[in-house]
Amino acid sequence: MTIRVGQGFDVHAFSDDPGRRLVLGGVVVPGRGLKGHSDADVVCHAIIDALLGAAGVGDIGTMFPDTSPDLTDADSLGLLVCALERISPPWRTVNVDCTVIAEAPRLAAYRETMQHCLGDALGAPVSVKAKRAEALGALGRGEGIACLAVALLQEM
Repeated sequence: MTIRVGQGFDVHAFSDDPGRRLVLGGVVVPGRGLKGHSDADVVCHAIIDALLGAAGVGDIGTMFPDTSPDLTDADSLGLLVCALERISPPWRTVNVDCTVIAEAPRLAAYRETMQHCLGDALGAPVSVKAKRAEALGALGRGEGIACLAVALLQEM
């Protein structure tokens, strides 16, 4: 049995656009939206990088360049599904683990919904944790949100 592990990271600053939605893990969360070419879902972006890295097929910027007009305001959960299709077969997702780093908003009330949404998209268990940066650096000052992800793949 061949297994591979990949790690992913993404970070986006908060947007100044008051109409921009905050999307995390495919779920719209009340709060200030993030700047980005797509919907700026840092959770989906970190998972995409973890999956592509584990499969050894590049990264999110190569697969979904931010210079592509077709990807303006793209649904990152849809991009996640496309990335999964890119690696399947020969790879099957065993599980994904994510850590969201944000001072606000508080994510405890949305964590389970994010896990279900992401798990349904990937066909595998996903855990989502939320941590604060404890007032350290740009994230600690509440300037944006980051996410770390680890994916385990198994060859089919």
